This record gives sequence, C-alpha cells and structure tokens, in this order.
Amino acid sequence: MNGPVVVTGVSSGIGNGTARVLLARGFRVFGSVRRPEDAKRLSAELGAELTPLLFDVTDADAVKRAAEETRAALKGERLAGLVNNAGIAVPGPLLEMPVSELRRQLEVNLVSVLTVTQAFFPLLRKASDGSGAPARIVNISSIAGTFALPFLGPYAASKHGVEGLSESLRRECMLYGVDVITLDPGSVASTMWDKADAIDLSPYAESPYLGPMMKLRQGMVSFGRKGSPPERVGAVVLRALTDRNPKVRYVIGQGNPLLWMSRRLPKRFVDRMIGKNLGLLPLQ
Repeated sequence: MNGPVVVTGVSSGIGNGTARVLLARGFRVFGSVRRPEDAKRLSAELGAELTPLLFDVTDADAVKRAAEETRAALKGERLAGLVNNAGIAVPGPLLEMPVSELRRQLEVNLVSVLTVTQAFFPLLRKASDGSGAPARIVNISSIAGTFALPFLGPYAASKHGVEGLSESLRRECMLYGVDVITLDPGSVASTMWDKADAIDLSPYAESPYLGPMMKLRQGMVSFGRKGSPPERVGAVVLRALTDRNPKVRYVIGQGNPLLWMSRRLPKRFVDRMIGKNLGLLPLQ
C-alpha cells in the first residue's frame, strides 16, 4: 500500500476523480468535503481507505481541526502528499461585479491553498524524517493560470496567483526536501458545467456585457462537457506524486485551443479575435 494523501474537494469533479485513482493504486486518501451527506455518500461509494474530512477550506479553524483529526488517524505515520484541489469559479464583468465577489474567489481558490498547506505541512514526510520518500504538494491550477478570458477575471486572477504562490513555495520548501508541483488542466467534464449553465445572470440584465457573457457561457459549457474525464486529471496527479523526477508543472489538454492561442498568437490578435466572436469590439 502507498502512503496516505490529503485531497481537498473530493465530493465531485477533479477531486473525486483523483481520489478514485489514488485509492485504486493503493493510497489511503483523506478527502475534504463541506457537507455531511457527501461524507456519508463517499464513504459508502469508495470504502474504508477513504477518510472524509468535514471542512470548508476558507474556515481556518475547521482546517486546523481536520489536520489534528488526520494526525490522530495517522498514528505516527506521515503524509506522502497533499493535493490542493478545492475551488470555485465566480463569473462576471470586472467593471460591474461587487468587489466582495473577487474577494470570495481569491479566498477560496488562492488563500485557502496556503491555509490548508500550513495546517497539514507538519504532517508531511520530509527529507530528514527517514520515514520514506519526501512528500509532495500538488496544487491544481488551470490553463486560466496563464490565459484569461473575459468575464472570468476573478477565476483567472486566482489561478495566476496559484502559479506564483506555488513557484515561491516550491523554492522555500527545498529547505525541508518537500516538492511543490502545479497541474494545469484544460476542460474537464464534470458537474461544474451544469452549475455554470445555471448561473443567474439577472444582476447584469441591463449591462452591455449580458450578450457577450451569454455567448461565452454557451461556448464554454458546450466545449467543457466534451472535456477530459476527471480521472484523467487524477492519473496526472498520481504521476506528480510518484514520478522519480517530476516536472514542476503538468499541462493537461495540449489540444485545448485556448492553450494553443496563448502560446502561439500575439496577444493583441487574440484580443481582437475574442472581441469579434463575443461582440466586445467598439462600434465604429
């Protein structure tokens, strides 16, 4: 059996797919969920090697309690890995959305990565432990960490932040012999697209951005539902945790047109292309 790993946000999507892949490969998984009913469901579905941890990643006290619960369950064993996956997407035009929405986005997707990492870091195997290979921290970023679409500014800002935080953290963690790796998934087929399709855009009913927002949502939902299964991302998480010489970043979805545009085309050209497709260019 492989070592224990903490994965945040395992109720659905990438976190759930990752938990399934790791369990199938003999890892013990401590997985965070926010609702007791999800904890009960996952215990029934995934078996005794999954230990649900009930906490919201934005609740620092709850995260600390979960870390202590994990410490007790480990009985002196150390964690082989920590996967920071939990996240949300807050859409809307930056010029019109309440700033509180930006704060909420950053709190969940960025600040919580550090909150969780600080709480669980003392439980990770370190180079000096002598208790097995040093642990690895895997932070789930996104293609949005390098390429920002309109109306997803808060999400892109949070993922750009995850990239920068991970880069700095990786260099600081060299002192302990712990590695930090980022994953940049493209579109992943999950229930998130059903949630995106159901987002209430009525607050922007009188906004000139309403039409372009609806066009973007329609295209993204249609494309996203055809994306990679969450288990494909889980398989790359497994690689990040177990490869002898892991990369600092794994990009998933090399055929994603957004990734291709971000690497190959001049930004001003991409701006005009997006503007034309969504109706964001000024009237002549």
